[in-house]
Amino acid sequence: MTITVLLADDQALVRSGLRLILEDQPDITVVGEAADGAEAVALARRLRPDVCLVDIRMPRLDGIEVTRALAGPGVADPLRVVVVTTFDLDDYVYRALRGGAVGFVLKDAGPALLVEAVRAADAGDALVSPSITVRLLRRLMGAGVSPTGRPVQALSDREIEVVRAVAGGRTNQEIAAELFISLSTVKSHLSGIQAKLGVRNRVGIAAWAWENHIVHLDAGPASRNPRRRR
Repeated sequence: MTITVLLADDQALVRSGLRLILEDQPDITVVGEAADGAEAVALARRLRPDVCLVDIRMPRLDGIEVTRALAGPGVADPLRVVVVTTFDLDDYVYRALRGGAVGFVLKDAGPALLVEAVRAADAGDALVSPSITVRLLRRLMGAGVSPTGRPVQALSDREIEVVRAVAGGRTNQEIAAELFISLSTVKSHLSGIQAKLGVRNRVGIAAWAWENHIVHLDAGPASRNPRRRR
């Protein structure tokens, strides 16, 4: 089944680059492009794409306003919006996620993460760039907020390794390489972990890891080396 995508960015060169990345995948097709926020809302409502990739800064309506219009509280039939931007600012992240976005990806995160975010959104999951995930948790820790706190099913040793990697900000591809497992196995582990922890996405997994002292947020992703098992 093909995933249909709408691109919204005021720079034609950026839209062309995103289209090339996405349409290189056999299961993704771009069905429309918008150069400003108002056009993005109108096109999205007419075309009903599976996923909308929306830039933060656009004329007429910005990405946050577009997100609220398409996926915000009170929208009867919300669309799945992933914000794709060069602006790695906390205020944008929080406003986008509160506005209904199911993903927040930095443009310099690379093609693999962009494709992963589209597929995650289509599957009803959420994906936030790893560097942002770690920073979100530092913000929660500084505010004294406990992000989970519910009873969970026991995780296997392998699942704990995957949890540590996610909390360290690694992508699925990096986890697969570090643990010598396939990408499909990583996705299967993540699905099982989310079910056991009762969380919806990577942020929830990483939050559980912090709360339960599985990993410490004062160490950067590159400083941790999860135990490798063949």
